[in-house]
Amino acid sequence: MKFSIDRDALLKPLQLVNGAVERRHNLPILANLLVEVSGHSLKMTGTDLEVELVGQVQLEGDVVEGRITVPAKKFLDIVKSLPDQVELKIEQQENRLLLRSGRSRFTLATLPAEEYPNVEAFQSDIEFTIKQGTLKSLIDATQFSMANQDVRYYLNGLLLETDGNVLRAIATDGHRLALSHRQIEATLPEKQVIVPRKGVVELQRLFEGEDLDVTIAIGDNAIRATTSSAVLTSKLVDGRFPDYRRVLPKGGDKVVIASRNQLKQALLRASILSNEKFRGVRVQLENNLLKITANNPEQEEAEEIIDVEYDNTPLEIGFNVSYLLDVLNNLPSDDVRITLIDGNSSALIENHIEEDSMYVVMPMRL
Repeated sequence: MKFSIDRDALLKPLQLVNGAVERRHNLPILANLLVEVSGHSLKMTGTDLEVELVGQVQLEGDVVEGRITVPAKKFLDIVKSLPDQVELKIEQQENRLLLRSGRSRFTLATLPAEEYPNVEAFQSDIEFTIKQGTLKSLIDATQFSMANQDVRYYLNGLLLETDGNVLRAIATDGHRLALSHRQIEATLPEKQVIVPRKGVVELQRLFEGEDLDVTIAIGDNAIRATTSSAVLTSKLVDGRFPDYRRVLPKGGDKVVIASRNQLKQALLRASILSNEKFRGVRVQLENNLLKITANNPEQEEAEEIIDVEYDNTPLEIGFNVSYLLDVLNNLPSDDVRITLIDGNSSALIENHIEEDSMYVVMPMRL
């Protein structure tokens, strides 16, 4: 194997595929990247057996085809440390990979390409194309509510649901739930799959431009996202996601309309004096006023009052302030609508006008 490439052209796909490589693994081969040259195409693959990322870049000039695996982190660190826009000459010499650039020279140990794990053959049941910007906004609107290392392993991921011309994303950690949907130009059967946290994170890194396409293929045990320069394949979580429709509060008659930014700033200030462990704030509502109070074991107290639209009976309810701030940071509208039932029931938070996302936050006893 032998080829020359501009350092900047190599760096981007190299950084991308490194995301799939597991640093601490029992199998030495999984700390390596598979590097393949075929025709005038360079393909690099990284995997941890759960997520596989393939980056591709076109080569110019003379090339010698070949396949080999190299240490992922060392390869990336070398390329990152070289100056911008230099030419890199890469050549395989028996069981070593030689990298040369100007007066710099590096020799990396390799392992045979034949030992590199091959992600099982992928059979898709559903396939559709969507704008990268649309899919990115859907994931951004929900992924912050995923659980992290929960024993209920099916919560440590994002539920994707296809239904006709609608694609939904749902995430919950048991204390809050995020639900968002987008229209797509396809008619799809009803299907639910859970994408693991790492698959979601790497999918977000795949996006290159709002108006570029990404093709999504969903099978029984894996999901694949393909862009013009990369392919991500992730195994799916084998589990049953809770019925999110049962979690959505119904019959709420107490509606608050508030300025998103004003409410966010007030919560941020109050949170400074909230209990560092429990992060609780008390919300009190009366005619067109919303009062936020927070205190901590040191007997310190914060109080914020803002004007809102509210003309119902007075209400008092406690929340984890971090959950409220997460929602407000991910709602794009100027005004938010909060629907409440009573002081012991979950709150439903939405954009005041567009209804493509909704958030449920459970109350907290204070």
